[in-house]
Amino acid sequence: MMKKYEEIKNIPYLGKDTKEVFAFRYYNKDEVIFGKKMKDHLRFAMSYWHTINASGTDMFGGDTMDKSFQSNGLEKFKKKADFAFDLMQKLGIEYYCFHDVDIAPEGKDLEESTFYLNEMVKYLKKKQEETGIKLLWGTANNFGDKKFMCGAATSPSSDVFAIAAGKVKAVIDATIALNGSGIVFWGGREGYDTLLNTNMGLELDHLATLLRLARDYARKQGFKGDFYIEPKPKEPTKHQYDFDVSTVISFLRKYHLEDDFKMNIEANHATLAGHTFQHELRVARSEGFFGSIDANQGDLLLGWDTDQFPTNVYDATLCMYEVLKAGGFKNGGLNFDAKARRASNTYEDILLSYIAGMDTFALGLRKAQKIIEDGRIDEFVEKRYASYKEGIGKRINENNITLEELYDYAKNIQNPIVESGRQEYLEMILNNILFGD
Repeated sequence: MMKKYEEIKNIPYLGKDTKEVFAFRYYNKDEVIFGKKMKDHLRFAMSYWHTINASGTDMFGGDTMDKSFQSNGLEKFKKKADFAFDLMQKLGIEYYCFHDVDIAPEGKDLEESTFYLNEMVKYLKKKQEETGIKLLWGTANNFGDKKFMCGAATSPSSDVFAIAAGKVKAVIDATIALNGSGIVFWGGREGYDTLLNTNMGLELDHLATLLRLARDYARKQGFKGDFYIEPKPKEPTKHQYDFDVSTVISFLRKYHLEDDFKMNIEANHATLAGHTFQHELRVARSEGFFGSIDANQGDLLLGWDTDQFPTNVYDATLCMYEVLKAGGFKNGGLNFDAKARRASNTYEDILLSYIAGMDTFALGLRKAQKIIEDGRIDEFVEKRYASYKEGIGKRINENNITLEELYDYAKNIQNPIVESGRQEYLEMILNNILFGD
């Protein structure tokens, strides 16, 4: 018989051979990897919106789970917070993330909504003090209400822009009050459905203006953490301006925001953009914009954001390889932007979903460590570009050559040697490391 949620105590680590349902098989929080505890490598965070609020509704059907806690108004949100912190304590999760409307009810206007938000910030602060759990990052929901149907910062209405800016200010204040280390901007409707009614240049200027105002205000209030952009290509809009990591980096550099903003990369958003999760992480790492991660996975047979709990060990391994190569998280972490499936509609299922996701990334971390320690893949890449370490290649690498010199060097080369990329061999190594023991 499956235990009821109330009967379940803190989830233990029992190892990969355990048959206990409510136990970690790979996540051993105090296990040391490359000189740091597993929990500090992973910095797991709970998503307030999916975990505490999502009730199974989709475009074809209503709720399958009641998360009202038989209450209304502020009392309901306090009971939600009680459940959230109890859940995190059971799982040993030390961080959480929220949108403003996740943690507090919306009022009739911005002033009333901010009042409710501030009341809940006081309550959450007490919960943090009681448990030691911390806020990873906060964000404003500037996409859900009908006033944001044509965007927030990119809305054709200046009143909507002003309200969006006010909500961002309130979230910055809340994040600072709760000692959060990040502020996220996800442009849920910052895009367009048709160019026939869109002034793209003006909308991009306005988006940059809001980001700049937010940065300047937060820094003036003493905020020392990171600002994150979360790329996503489409859905709900036809095209969103934060399409992928490369697009966002170009935007940030154009508007001179690159010194303060980093990436919050979501696996499911990467696949919607036609990339792999690892690709988006590699671009961010290579360009110096790696920040935080929304850990989930999508269904490759479906063209929308399914936000499933991650169980793909390949993706988790290659993700943690990039995180380790980036030097690990600074202010960011692994937020489970994921929800249990609509038919998995009990509180026990929420626990099981998190256990599965946490174990997947713990196993991915262990395997990423082995890839690096094994060294064969890194060594192969290093040797593949060996021609740039001496002679003409070294001069190209150092940008110490002219086009004329390259012509003179190349004019009599008839059959340059390009070595095999040995993709299948490298994939074989990866499989060997993942499954060899």
